[in-house]
Amino acid sequence: MADYPKNVLGGPLRSCCTDPVTGFYRTGKCETGPDDLGAHVVCAELTGEFLRFSRERGNDLSTPNPEFGFPGLAPGDRWCLCALRWKEAFEAGVAPPVVLAATHEAALQYVTLDELRAHACG
Repeated sequence: MADYPKNVLGGPLRSCCTDPVTGFYRTGKCETGPDDLGAHVVCAELTGEFLRFSRERGNDLSTPNPEFGFPGLAPGDRWCLCALRWKEAFEAGVAPPVVLAATHEAALQYVTLDELRAHACG
């Protein structure tokens, strides 16, 4: 059996979003590897509250950045978030919903499955 990235439930890692294309490697999946120092492994459905929280913390995900091919994100978009940023938002009470089947198992190095399940969405 070939190795494949697994999600937090132990199954194959599903796509998070292809419009806009997300993931550290821009494959649409929250895949990770040695170059991904931020561990972009949590597939989240973004909320306005989270986007404001992230902007206030110095990471503006709403504003387009065309020179890097970044379209800017809006509430309802799905995006592979850094696990520590999701945890920070969780601790602040503003964690966005999570797509468990599209969240890489590496997220469990930073947050518990129970924390993720408490914020699970489709």
